[in-house]
Amino acid sequence: MTTRIYVRASTKDQDAERALDDLRAFAKASKGDVNEYIENESGTKLDRPILNQLLDESKNGDILLVESVDRLSRLSQADFDILKGRIKEKGLKLVVSDLPTTHMLISSTDTITSSILHLVNNMLIDLLATMARLDNDKRRER
Repeated sequence: MTTRIYVRASTKDQDAERALDDLRAFAKASKGDVNEYIENESGTKLDRPILNQLLDESKNGDILLVESVDRLSRLSQADFDILKGRIKEKGLKLVVSDLPTTHMLISSTDTITSSILHLVNNMLIDLLATMARLDNDKRRER
């Protein structure tokens, strides 16, 4: 199992690596290999080269670790559904550092608990992705 850390900032003027130390420390607990993916691209774009590389290199059971949902997506609902489908297709466990319920996916072995966690996490991640997109839309309006 590999933990794949993904950090993103929208522009080259922003520091995509600002959360990297915290995510590295978090990833140490998984006791597997750790790969880092650093990108300066808008979260409103589905086609991001480094994110695509991460997905291409991923294996079933790997962990996709992000700081927060908005670092992964500010996509439209349709595009976010595509991204979620790709993550699911690869068999990745999405762990969001600032969403503690996703942390339990790393060690959960109970099938019933794991199923409930997946449902709750999917709902929370969808909600947070929608909020990130709406926040981005408001900034554009200003």
